[in-house]
Amino acid sequence: MLCKASLRNLIIRAGYIENFVKQGSIIHLNEKFGGASSSSSYQLNRGFRSYMNKMMVDNSNSTKPGSLPRKENVTEGGYATGGWKSEDGRLSCGYSSFRGKRASMEDCFDVKMSTIDGKPVCLFGIFDGHGGSRASEFLREHLFENIVKHPQFMKDTKLAISETYQRTDMDFLDSESNTYRDDGSTASAAVLVGNRLYVANVGDSRAVISKAGKAVALSEDHKPNRSDERKRIENAGGVVMWAGTWRVGGVLAMSRAFGNRLLKQFVVAEPEIQEQEIDDELELLVLASDGLWDVVPNEDAVSLARTEEEPEAAALKLAETAFSRGSADNITCIVVKFHHGQKKTDSAQG
Repeated sequence: MLCKASLRNLIIRAGYIENFVKQGSIIHLNEKFGGASSSSSYQLNRGFRSYMNKMMVDNSNSTKPGSLPRKENVTEGGYATGGWKSEDGRLSCGYSSFRGKRASMEDCFDVKMSTIDGKPVCLFGIFDGHGGSRASEFLREHLFENIVKHPQFMKDTKLAISETYQRTDMDFLDSESNTYRDDGSTASAAVLVGNRLYVANVGDSRAVISKAGKAVALSEDHKPNRSDERKRIENAGGVVMWAGTWRVGGVLAMSRAFGNRLLKQFVVAEPEIQEQEIDDELELLVLASDGLWDVVPNEDAVSLARTEEEPEAAALKLAETAFSRGSADNITCIVVKFHHGQKKTDSAQG
Protein backbone atom coordinates (compact mmCIF):
# COMPACT_ATOMS: atom_id res chain seq x y z
CA MET A 1 0.00 0.00 0.00
CA LEU A 2 1.11 3.53 -0.68
CA CYS A 3 1.58 5.85 2.27
CA LYS A 4 -0.08 9.29 2.11
CA ALA A 5 3.22 11.05 1.42
CA SER A 6 4.04 8.74 -1.48
CA LEU A 7 0.56 9.11 -2.93
CA ARG A 8 0.76 12.91 -2.70
CA ASN A 9 4.13 12.89 -4.43
CA LEU A 10 2.75 10.66 -7.20
CA ILE A 11 -0.19 13.01 -7.76
CA ILE A 12 2.09 16.07 -7.89
CA ARG A 13 4.45 14.44 -10.39
CA ALA A 14 1.53 13.26 -12.50
CA GLY A 15 0.20 16.84 -12.61
CA TYR A 16 3.51 18.18 -13.90
CA ILE A 17 3.87 15.45 -16.53
CA GLU A 18 0.27 15.84 -17.71
CA ASN A 19 0.67 19.60 -18.10
CA PHE A 20 3.84 19.37 -20.14
CA VAL A 21 2.62 16.48 -22.30
CA LYS A 22 -0.47 18.53 -23.18
CA GLN A 23 1.82 21.42 -24.07
CA GLY A 24 3.65 19.17 -26.52
CA SER A 25 7.08 19.89 -25.09
CA ILE A 26 10.15 17.72 -24.83
CA ILE A 27 10.29 16.52 -21.22
CA HIS A 28 13.61 16.12 -19.47
CA LEU A 29 14.87 16.41 -15.94
CA ASN A 30 17.23 19.14 -14.87
CA GLU A 31 19.04 19.82 -11.66
CA LYS A 32 16.71 22.41 -10.15
CA PHE A 33 13.34 21.46 -11.59
CA GLY A 34 12.56 17.80 -11.15
CA GLY A 35 9.46 17.92 -13.33
CA ALA A 36 9.80 19.10 -16.91
CA SER A 37 11.43 21.79 -18.98
CA SER A 38 10.62 22.77 -22.52
CA SER A 39 13.81 23.36 -24.45
CA SER A 40 11.98 23.23 -27.77
CA SER A 41 9.88 26.28 -26.93
CA TYR A 42 12.82 28.65 -26.43
CA GLN A 43 15.43 29.63 -28.97
CA LEU A 44 18.96 29.42 -27.69
CA ASN A 45 19.61 33.14 -27.96
CA ARG A 46 16.24 34.32 -26.64
CA GLY A 47 17.71 35.27 -23.27
CA PHE A 48 20.37 37.44 -24.87
CA ARG A 49 17.92 39.12 -27.25
CA SER A 50 15.72 40.04 -24.29
CA TYR A 51 18.50 42.23 -22.90
CA MET A 52 18.72 44.35 -26.04
CA ASN A 53 15.81 46.61 -25.15
CA LYS A 54 15.66 50.35 -25.66
CA MET A 55 17.07 51.88 -22.47
CA MET A 56 15.58 54.92 -20.75
CA VAL A 57 16.58 57.05 -17.78
CA ASP A 58 14.12 58.66 -15.42
CA ASN A 59 15.72 61.55 -13.54
CA SER A 60 12.44 63.11 -12.45
CA ASN A 61 10.59 62.66 -9.17
CA SER A 62 8.35 60.10 -10.81
CA THR A 63 7.89 56.76 -9.07
CA LYS A 64 8.46 54.89 -12.32
CA PRO A 65 12.04 53.60 -12.41
CA GLY A 66 14.04 54.01 -15.58
CA SER A 67 16.43 51.46 -17.04
CA LEU A 68 19.99 52.63 -16.73
CA PRO A 69 21.92 53.78 -19.79
CA ARG A 70 24.48 51.09 -20.44
CA LYS A 71 26.64 49.73 -23.18
CA GLU A 72 25.99 46.14 -24.19
CA ASN A 73 28.69 43.73 -25.33
CA VAL A 74 28.68 40.07 -26.26
CA THR A 75 32.14 38.50 -26.00
CA GLU A 76 33.49 35.90 -28.40
CA GLY A 77 32.71 33.29 -25.75
CA GLY A 78 29.03 34.28 -25.71
CA TYR A 79 29.01 36.27 -22.44
CA ALA A 80 26.61 39.24 -22.50
CA THR A 81 28.21 42.05 -20.48
CA GLY A 82 27.62 45.69 -19.72
CA GLY A 83 28.02 48.37 -17.11
CA TRP A 84 26.89 51.73 -15.79
CA LYS A 85 28.17 54.49 -13.51
CA SER A 86 26.16 57.07 -11.60
CA GLU A 87 26.52 60.73 -12.59
CA ASP A 88 28.04 61.64 -9.22
CA GLY A 89 30.55 58.78 -9.47
CA ARG A 90 29.55 57.25 -6.15
CA LEU A 91 28.16 54.05 -7.58
CA SER A 92 28.97 51.80 -10.51
CA CYS A 93 27.72 48.40 -11.59
CA GLY A 94 28.55 45.73 -14.13
CA TYR A 95 26.81 42.55 -15.20
CA SER A 96 27.56 39.37 -17.11
CA SER A 97 25.15 36.70 -18.30
CA PHE A 98 25.91 33.39 -20.00
CA ARG A 99 23.74 30.48 -21.17
CA GLY A 100 26.50 28.03 -20.34
CA LYS A 101 25.79 24.32 -20.72
CA ARG A 102 22.01 24.68 -20.63
CA ALA A 103 19.98 24.15 -23.79
CA SER A 104 18.07 27.40 -23.16
CA MET A 105 18.57 30.68 -21.29
CA GLU A 106 16.20 31.07 -18.34
CA ASP A 107 18.08 33.71 -16.31
CA CYS A 108 17.02 37.36 -16.48
CA PHE A 109 18.27 40.43 -14.67
CA ASP A 110 17.21 44.04 -14.21
CA VAL A 111 18.99 47.25 -13.22
CA LYS A 112 16.96 50.43 -12.73
CA MET A 113 17.24 53.88 -11.14
CA SER A 114 14.97 56.72 -10.17
CA THR A 115 14.75 59.76 -7.90
CA ILE A 116 11.87 59.73 -5.44
CA ASP A 117 11.23 62.54 -2.93
CA GLY A 118 14.69 63.85 -3.74
CA LYS A 119 16.41 60.57 -2.87
CA PRO A 120 18.28 58.42 -5.39
CA VAL A 121 16.80 54.93 -5.73
CA CYS A 122 18.64 52.07 -7.46
CA LEU A 123 17.33 48.54 -7.96
CA PHE A 124 19.36 45.49 -8.99
CA GLY A 125 17.83 42.06 -9.50
CA ILE A 126 18.64 38.49 -10.56
CA PHE A 127 15.76 36.26 -11.68
CA ASP A 128 16.64 32.60 -12.30
CA GLY A 129 13.83 30.78 -14.08
CA HIS A 130 13.11 27.06 -13.99
CA GLY A 131 10.85 25.05 -16.26
CA GLY A 132 10.96 27.94 -18.76
CA SER A 133 11.75 31.65 -18.85
CA ARG A 134 8.22 33.09 -18.60
CA ALA A 135 8.38 33.75 -14.84
CA SER A 136 11.84 35.34 -14.87
CA GLU A 137 10.87 37.53 -17.84
CA PHE A 138 7.69 38.62 -16.06
CA LEU A 139 9.71 39.66 -12.99
CA ARG A 140 12.17 41.61 -15.11
CA GLU A 141 9.31 43.51 -16.70
CA HIS A 142 7.15 44.17 -13.62
CA LEU A 143 8.75 43.62 -10.20
CA PHE A 144 10.76 46.82 -9.77
CA GLU A 145 8.09 49.08 -11.22
CA ASN A 146 5.59 47.51 -8.82
CA ILE A 147 7.91 48.00 -5.84
CA VAL A 148 8.43 51.75 -6.29
CA LYS A 149 4.71 52.25 -6.98
CA HIS A 150 3.81 50.82 -3.58
CA PRO A 151 2.32 53.66 -1.47
CA GLN A 152 4.58 52.84 1.51
CA PHE A 153 7.81 52.43 -0.48
CA MET A 154 9.63 55.44 0.99
CA LYS A 155 8.07 55.21 4.47
CA ASP A 156 8.31 51.46 5.06
CA THR A 157 10.53 49.99 2.37
CA LYS A 158 10.62 46.48 3.84
CA LEU A 159 6.83 46.25 3.96
CA ALA A 160 6.56 47.57 0.42
CA ILE A 161 9.04 45.04 -0.93
CA SER A 162 7.45 42.10 0.90
CA GLU A 163 3.91 42.92 -0.19
CA THR A 164 5.00 43.64 -3.77
CA TYR A 165 6.84 40.33 -4.09
CA GLN A 166 3.71 38.42 -3.13
CA ARG A 167 1.38 40.63 -5.20
CA THR A 168 3.60 40.23 -8.28
CA ASP A 169 3.59 36.46 -7.77
CA MET A 170 -0.22 36.50 -7.83
CA ASP A 171 -0.17 38.69 -10.94
CA PHE A 172 2.11 36.24 -12.71
CA LEU A 173 -0.06 33.26 -11.78
CA ASP A 174 -3.12 35.13 -13.04
CA SER A 175 -1.38 35.93 -16.33
CA GLU A 176 -0.61 32.22 -16.83
CA SER A 177 -3.96 30.85 -15.66
CA ASN A 178 -5.06 29.86 -19.17
CA THR A 179 -1.86 28.06 -20.10
CA TYR A 180 -0.45 24.61 -19.40
CA ARG A 181 2.88 26.08 -18.34
CA ASP A 182 3.90 25.98 -14.72
CA ASP A 183 7.36 27.51 -14.61
CA GLY A 184 8.80 29.55 -11.77
CA SER A 185 11.66 31.84 -10.83
CA THR A 186 13.87 33.02 -8.02
CA ALA A 187 14.23 36.72 -7.23
CA SER A 188 17.23 38.16 -5.44
CA ALA A 189 16.97 41.94 -5.42
CA ALA A 190 18.99 44.76 -3.89
CA VAL A 191 17.10 48.02 -3.38
CA LEU A 192 19.19 51.08 -2.55
CA VAL A 193 17.28 54.00 -1.04
CA GLY A 194 19.54 56.84 0.03
CA ASN A 195 22.14 55.25 2.31
CA ARG A 196 20.07 52.13 3.10
CA LEU A 197 20.46 48.86 1.23
CA TYR A 198 17.65 46.29 1.32
CA VAL A 199 18.23 42.77 -0.01
CA ALA A 200 15.10 40.71 -0.63
CA ASN A 201 15.46 37.05 -1.54
CA VAL A 202 13.15 34.30 -2.79
CA GLY A 203 14.82 31.08 -3.94
CA ASP A 204 18.45 30.07 -4.29
CA SER A 205 19.97 33.07 -6.03
CA ARG A 206 22.16 34.95 -3.57
CA ALA A 207 23.47 38.36 -2.49
CA VAL A 208 26.90 38.77 -0.89
CA ILE A 209 28.69 41.98 0.10
CA SER A 210 32.32 42.76 0.77
CA LYS A 211 32.56 44.62 4.07
CA ALA A 212 36.09 45.71 4.93
CA GLY A 213 37.34 42.90 2.70
CA LYS A 214 35.21 40.22 4.35
CA ALA A 215 32.45 38.32 2.53
CA VAL A 216 29.06 38.68 4.24
CA ALA A 217 25.97 36.93 2.87
CA LEU A 218 22.86 39.12 2.85
CA SER A 219 20.58 36.25 1.89
CA GLU A 220 20.17 32.60 2.79
CA ASP A 221 19.27 30.13 0.07
CA HIS A 222 15.74 28.76 0.26
CA LYS A 223 16.45 25.03 0.16
CA PRO A 224 13.80 22.46 1.18
CA ASN A 225 16.13 20.83 3.70
CA ARG A 226 16.62 24.07 5.65
CA SER A 227 15.11 23.13 8.99
CA ASP A 228 12.76 26.14 9.19
CA GLU A 229 11.70 25.77 5.56
CA ARG A 230 11.05 22.05 5.93
CA LYS A 231 8.92 22.68 8.99
CA ARG A 232 6.93 25.39 7.19
CA ILE A 233 6.30 23.09 4.20
CA GLU A 234 5.26 20.13 6.35
CA ASN A 235 2.98 22.32 8.47
CA ALA A 236 1.24 23.32 5.22
CA GLY A 237 0.69 19.65 4.34
CA GLY A 238 3.63 19.24 1.98
CA VAL A 239 6.52 16.79 1.94
CA VAL A 240 10.26 17.20 1.38
CA MET A 241 11.82 14.20 -0.35
CA TRP A 242 15.24 13.17 -1.64
CA ALA A 243 15.29 12.84 -5.44
CA GLY A 244 18.90 13.44 -6.40
CA THR A 245 18.71 16.42 -4.05
CA TRP A 246 16.12 17.56 -1.51
CA ARG A 247 12.92 18.60 -3.30
CA VAL A 248 9.46 19.85 -2.36
CA GLY A 249 7.10 16.99 -3.21
CA GLY A 250 10.06 15.29 -4.84
CA VAL A 251 9.83 17.91 -7.62
CA LEU A 252 11.31 21.34 -6.88
CA ALA A 253 14.78 21.86 -5.43
CA MET A 254 13.95 25.16 -3.74
CA SER A 255 11.41 25.99 -1.07
CA ARG A 256 10.37 29.49 -2.19
CA ALA A 257 9.78 30.76 -5.71
CA PHE A 258 7.55 32.83 -7.92
CA GLY A 259 5.11 30.79 -9.98
CA ASN A 260 4.99 26.99 -9.62
CA ARG A 261 1.21 26.96 -9.38
CA LEU A 262 0.89 23.25 -8.57
CA LEU A 263 3.12 23.64 -5.52
CA LYS A 264 1.98 27.15 -4.51
CA GLN A 265 0.56 26.01 -1.18
CA PHE A 266 4.09 25.09 -0.11
CA VAL A 267 6.39 27.13 -2.37
CA VAL A 268 5.69 30.73 -1.40
CA ALA A 269 7.04 34.03 -2.77
CA GLU A 270 7.37 35.75 0.60
CA PRO A 271 10.88 37.25 0.67
CA GLU A 272 13.39 37.28 3.48
CA ILE A 273 14.75 40.82 3.72
CA GLN A 274 17.99 42.07 5.22
CA GLU A 275 18.90 45.72 5.70
CA GLN A 276 22.39 47.20 5.56
CA GLU A 277 23.65 50.76 6.03
CA ILE A 278 25.95 52.07 3.31
CA ASP A 279 29.13 53.02 5.17
CA ASP A 280 32.81 53.33 4.26
CA GLU A 281 33.42 49.62 4.98
CA LEU A 282 30.91 48.47 2.35
CA GLU A 283 32.99 47.97 -0.79
CA LEU A 284 30.88 45.99 -3.21
CA LEU A 285 27.83 43.79 -3.71
CA VAL A 286 27.60 40.59 -5.75
CA LEU A 287 24.17 39.35 -6.86
CA ALA A 288 24.13 36.09 -8.81
CA SER A 289 22.10 33.07 -9.84
CA ASP A 290 23.08 29.68 -8.45
CA GLY A 291 25.01 28.97 -11.64
CA LEU A 292 27.74 30.97 -9.91
CA TRP A 293 27.19 29.96 -6.29
CA ASP A 294 27.12 26.21 -7.06
CA VAL A 295 30.86 26.34 -7.75
CA VAL A 296 32.13 29.67 -6.37
CA PRO A 297 32.04 30.15 -2.57
CA ASN A 298 31.12 33.56 -1.15
CA GLU A 299 34.71 34.32 -0.15
CA ASP A 300 36.03 33.49 -3.62
CA ALA A 301 33.42 35.68 -5.28
CA VAL A 302 34.37 38.68 -3.17
CA SER A 303 38.11 38.09 -3.64
CA LEU A 304 37.73 37.79 -7.43
CA ALA A 305 35.51 40.88 -7.68
CA ARG A 306 37.94 42.97 -5.63
CA THR A 307 40.78 42.25 -8.07
CA GLU A 308 39.05 44.20 -10.84
CA GLU A 309 38.70 47.96 -10.81
CA GLU A 310 35.68 48.04 -13.11
CA PRO A 311 32.55 46.12 -12.01
CA GLU A 312 31.84 44.96 -15.56
CA ALA A 313 35.24 43.24 -15.66
CA ALA A 314 34.54 41.80 -12.20
CA ALA A 315 31.18 40.38 -13.28
CA LEU A 316 32.72 38.83 -16.38
CA LYS A 317 35.54 37.29 -14.36
CA LEU A 318 33.02 35.73 -11.96
CA ALA A 319 30.95 34.24 -14.78
CA GLU A 320 34.02 32.89 -16.57
CA THR A 321 35.35 31.42 -13.33
CA ALA A 322 32.05 29.66 -12.62
CA PHE A 323 32.02 28.13 -16.09
CA SER A 324 35.66 27.05 -15.91
CA ARG A 325 34.96 25.37 -12.56
CA GLY A 326 32.27 23.23 -14.15
CA SER A 327 28.98 25.06 -13.59
CA ALA A 328 26.28 23.28 -15.56
CA ASP A 329 23.68 26.04 -15.20
CA ASN A 330 22.95 29.44 -16.68
CA ILE A 331 25.25 31.99 -15.04
CA THR A 332 24.22 35.60 -14.39
CA CYS A 333 25.80 38.04 -11.97
CA ILE A 334 25.72 41.75 -11.12
CA VAL A 335 28.58 43.50 -9.31
CA VAL A 336 27.89 46.87 -7.65
CA LYS A 337 30.84 48.94 -6.41
CA PHE A 338 30.54 51.77 -3.89
CA HIS A 339 33.03 54.63 -4.37
CA HIS A 340 33.28 56.33 -0.99
CA GLY A 341 36.31 58.39 -2.03
CA GLN A 342 34.09 60.28 -4.47
CA LYS A 343 31.65 61.05 -1.67
CA LYS A 344 34.38 62.44 0.57
CA THR A 345 35.75 64.57 -2.26
CA ASP A 346 32.32 66.02 -2.95
CA SER A 347 31.85 66.81 0.75
CA ALA A 348 35.22 68.53 0.91
CA GLN A 349 34.43 70.67 -2.11
CA GLY A 350 31.07 71.63 -0.64
